[in-house]
Amino acid sequence: MFNHRHYVPCLRWKQGEYKAMSLLSSAASDLITPLIEVPEKGYDFETKADKKTIEAHLALFPKRVATHWKKRPCFVDLIHIAATERLNPAIHPVTHVFNELEAFGCVAIPVTAPGRDTAYQRAVHQTPARKKRGMAVRLTIEEAARTTWRAALHALLGSENQPENCDLILDLRAPNYTPLPAFAKLLAAIITRLPDLTRWRTFTVIGTSFPPHMGEIQTNLEVIPRNEWALYKLVAVTLAKAGVRLPAFGDYAINYPDMLPKDMRLLKPSATIRYAINDAWLIVKGRNVRDHKFGQYRGLAKSVVGHASFLGTTFSSGGKYISGCANGTESTGNLSTWRWVGTNHHLEKVAQDLSSFSFA
Repeated sequence: MFNHRHYVPCLRWKQGEYKAMSLLSSAASDLITPLIEVPEKGYDFETKADKKTIEAHLALFPKRVATHWKKRPCFVDLIHIAATERLNPAIHPVTHVFNELEAFGCVAIPVTAPGRDTAYQRAVHQTPARKKRGMAVRLTIEEAARTTWRAALHALLGSENQPENCDLILDLRAPNYTPLPAFAKLLAAIITRLPDLTRWRTFTVIGTSFPPHMGEIQTNLEVIPRNEWALYKLVAVTLAKAGVRLPAFGDYAINYPDMLPKDMRLLKPSATIRYAINDAWLIVKGRNVRDHKFGQYRGLAKSVVGHASFLGTTFSSGGKYISGCANGTESTGNLSTWRWVGTNHHLEKVAQDLSSFSFA
């Protein structure tokens, strides 16, 4: 389906993320197959409602995939939905979501993992999407390092699935990247030992070094290395020299993988612009938006536009919006606005980085 020059961003498909995807250039869209996570239950800022039932929570997800990603391929994972959730009458959320995605004509591939319960695995295997398009296996680095992985893999795939019709995603999440050369050597060794590596339809490594919260940003403007990208480049070159299959690259865009328990209606989040640059993020931070409102984004946008690493107004829809906010032709927006702005630019930047990277 795709090779190592492809990009697999993991997105939670909230308003900022799916708007960012819908505003991508066609060139970037062609290089991207998103790993879409059905978001956790909670407040929906688009509908301004607290979704109290699983039916209400899942109601708009398939349509939002169809509307904003149309019929392009995607991976879909229900990792954030509690194992005990069922729709009336006793319908598994996986069954419901993929039936609805099929009805909308979405090209969605179900994702599973060794730790999912029996009911989840059964629902994945029985869905029409799996029968048409196979499935993806999402593996942690700890699971990949185990010598028993081959047996676990065969049990997970079952008799109806072969690696040639399935996708392997090695998910590092947010590891400790230091020292980077040693971690790259370890990861390359783990990848080299993966069973049936050449047989999988696609193979991807994803991870991130994005901070878990903006409280870690101490100054108004910081440059934070994109260690997952630095790691990938080291590993890819090592594997290429050894003649080992190269993975596609994936990350968590401008998100941290783990959900931190919070209600955004009760918190006082800081105004931030998260802007991907070469090998790093430029993060410009203001004061909390509850007390100091969104007008401060004019100044933050001017800081980004005035930075030597700003890529201009034509590079991405997100960059165009930042420039417009700086000069007053765009509004100062809200939290969802700045999530789509940062995500959109990040996706464009990483897609271009991959397309121009030399694996020699």
